[in-house]
Amino acid sequence: MAAPRKRKLRIGMGARIQHRRKQLGLTLSELGARSGLSAPFLSQAERNQTVPSIMSLMALAKALKVDLQYFLESPTERSIVCRAKERPRIRINSPVTFYDLSSSLIHRMMDAILMEIPPGHAFPTDQRDGEEFVMVIKGRIHTRVGEIETVLGPGDSMHFNSQLPHSSRNDTNSTVVLLYVGTPSVMGEEQHDED
Repeated sequence: MAAPRKRKLRIGMGARIQHRRKQLGLTLSELGARSGLSAPFLSQAERNQTVPSIMSLMALAKALKVDLQYFLESPTERSIVCRAKERPRIRINSPVTFYDLSSSLIHRMMDAILMEIPPGHAFPTDQRDGEEFVMVIKGRIHTRVGEIETVLGPGDSMHFNSQLPHSSRNDTNSTVVLLYVGTPSVMGEEQHDED
């Protein structure tokens, strides 16, 4: 039950500073030289171990070529709420349809994905660091995690260490709808379909 790969963002001042610095291809030392702030201070700010003063934020905004508002924005409903009729579809070459239920956080630590798995589809055996949680919304799916082999039906769920070899397959004649939640985030750079 491996999720497709894609990328997204963590909301917070430190993450915003780091994200913009990396966007511009700057090291902490280079940003320090541009802003007049020390690299250790910037490192602490990026890790949310210190909060820059308004004067420091003004210097950072100029060095990073952004408005001061860039650091102060609060999330909007649209950025953290996923409406059922507006679920972004993840573009990936697969018979499975994937919908990203997660918000657009940078450095996000978790993926939440709704999968529509067609009859006869089998996921290859996967193994990676992290944890996975799956819950069947509709249909029945055959799963194997380590030595445990079972069939999950509507409302059934599993939570397991992803380092165990795991796989699943839809042996039925109906589409299975499955909720997948996994850490750490494995989403790569695939784009969404705006359906």
